[in-house]
Amino acid sequence: MDARPVVTVQHGEAVPTQLDSISADAELRMVTSARLAEGIAGADVLFLYDFSSPALESVWSAADALRWVQVAAIGVDAVMFDELIDSDVVVTNSRGIFEEPIAEYVLGQILAFAKDFRRSWEAQCDGRWQHFDTERIAGGSVTVVGPGPVGRAIARLLRAVGMSVRGVGRSEREDPDFGTVTTDVLAAVGDADYVVLAAPLTPQTRGMVGADVLGAMRPTARLINVGRGELVDTDALVSALQAGVIAGAALDVVDPEPLPVGHPLWTAPNVRLTPHNSGDIQGWRNMLQQQFVANFRRYAAGQPLHNVVDKRSVSATAQSGERRT
Repeated sequence: MDARPVVTVQHGEAVPTQLDSISADAELRMVTSARLAEGIAGADVLFLYDFSSPALESVWSAADALRWVQVAAIGVDAVMFDELIDSDVVVTNSRGIFEEPIAEYVLGQILAFAKDFRRSWEAQCDGRWQHFDTERIAGGSVTVVGPGPVGRAIARLLRAVGMSVRGVGRSEREDPDFGTVTTDVLAAVGDADYVVLAAPLTPQTRGMVGADVLGAMRPTARLINVGRGELVDTDALVSALQAGVIAGAALDVVDPEPLPVGHPLWTAPNVRLTPHNSGDIQGWRNMLQQQFVANFRRYAAGQPLHNVVDKRSVSATAQSGERRT
């Protein structure tokens, strides 16, 4: 670089603490969303450590020198808007950190359903020695909606334990991880033991799992959502669970989120709720910072950045929210 770059780091309650190693090579500005407008003026680089904040669009006019934005998430559509998409600013994401942990979470939920650990725990709490048969997962069928990096990690892990997997995406094709990827959600869920949602939130995917899709599932099937809560029509899901249309649901993401006190999902039959932490393994915040530092070294050396996002592809399919994963 010809001059010492200015790096602005937008953070929320969790403040990154491992970026000092680049302070000798850059002017480092640590700001909250409320101070982003003043922090981004004259900045070459923006690290959106607070990945869920949409503040960048509101202060875009102040981004007079911005060249690169790194998002502390796999999905970037929460921060995408027309001016950023049409600009020369490079956007990178955090692929490589969350995919495998989320796949482990999905496998864990499948095992929890099949082996009914909750039933054993409840019996233990009551002091009852109660024998029951459990389900086998090997040979089970899984439909993964969203064959992106997260969906692909899920497919690989589930195939490794003997489950058959198919994908649902935007184009039909044969795939080494999914076997077959189809565009027909209704057909793909009809014979699945588990339906896993790992798709980004777009105008096309919002509410894609409604009464029709739930009704097409087997009454013994379970739904697992690690994508976005808004992929699912929550009212339709509650009704399907209460009526026994499907056998259960494991939800790491919900709509609304966080789930309000008294919401019917809290007490719907056979629901397992987790607080949007399926990918958050111990040390994930440090990993995000280390990944940014490594990419900054490449930026400072004039080398190609890792995890560059195709902004046009994102804008064509997703102009609403996404998550870390």
